[in-house]
Amino acid sequence: MNLLTSWFKRTFADPQVVILGIVLVGGFVIVAGLGRMLAPVFASIVIAYLLEAVVASLQQRGLPRLVSVSLVFLLFLASSFFLLFGLVPMLTRQLTQLVQQLPNYINRGQELLQQLPERYPQLVSEEQVQRLIVSVGNEVAATGQQFVTWSLTSVGNVVGLLVLFVLIPVLVFFLLKDKRQLIDWFSAYLPTERRLVTLVWADVEAQIANYVRGKAGEIVIVGVVSYVTFVALGLQYAVLLATAVGFSVLIPFIGAAVITVPIALVAFFQWGWGWDFGQVIVAYAIIQALDGNVLVPLLFSEALNLHPVAIIVAILVFGGLWGFWGIFFAIPLATLVQAVLKAWPRLTQDNKPQDGTGTETATG
Repeated sequence: MNLLTSWFKRTFADPQVVILGIVLVGGFVIVAGLGRMLAPVFASIVIAYLLEAVVASLQQRGLPRLVSVSLVFLLFLASSFFLLFGLVPMLTRQLTQLVQQLPNYINRGQELLQQLPERYPQLVSEEQVQRLIVSVGNEVAATGQQFVTWSLTSVGNVVGLLVLFVLIPVLVFFLLKDKRQLIDWFSAYLPTERRLVTLVWADVEAQIANYVRGKAGEIVIVGVVSYVTFVALGLQYAVLLATAVGFSVLIPFIGAAVITVPIALVAFFQWGWGWDFGQVIVAYAIIQALDGNVLVPLLFSEALNLHPVAIIVAILVFGGLWGFWGIFFAIPLATLVQAVLKAWPRLTQDNKPQDGTGTETATG
């Protein structure tokens, strides 16, 4: 107990540590307590962060900030309209077709399961197959009920979605246009002496920028390549499956494995075992191999230096806390934790506190 008390007094005697702790706790409280209400703001910040690189590039070519922001914002609006009126209807149509085909898929799956006791009587019994069929049927019925409930609930949220479609572009425009004023306003409320906070942010900011922009590019490239491949091979529901493949890159290691299941099932029910099925599986494996070994090193110029176990734990923890956005930002948040641990003051041999860079910190 005395050791813990001594560590607490020694560590938090440094005002830099106290400031860093207050900033971290304040940020967590805001996200955890107001995350649902401020979701449009967070989404707008992410989008503005993605677009800032293009704005900066245009500024380097000699265009004024306002002109650069206006051009990029018009491009953003055009892309949004394409997604809203081009991609979303295609996704909805193919999802509806897939749902309509589910009973046929389930019946065919039951027929295949019922053949297992005849082919492998020593491994599978008819009783086990019947229990499995009943269990799958119950799960499908429950999932269908949840889907209907979600659909009815979504209809009631149409007005809210329309508000978001107007609110988010407005927020994005002003976040880009008034970036410097907003940063200066926010910085004015932080303590003047915030060296440790600046140290952590400098370590995290580059990796967050690299991750967010790289991951957005990876989603688009993998999705487009998957769509072209699936269409070329004649696979059904190409838009729906390619979109799922694109977003699967948000979950390293796990996403690719999970999306393999629907792709394999659709290909199997469309063609059965054979060359066409094998082509789809091989092509999907090649896409994943190129993504992991070629695309990711090109897009992510900064090494994240996170162990795979740390990445998986971060996805589970932050995804459980904040859903989709928690999964999307799991790696940057894990990087933030790593940066805090790296910069957190430690004691040297002469008992003087240091930050993670080896620089002595202020002791008050």
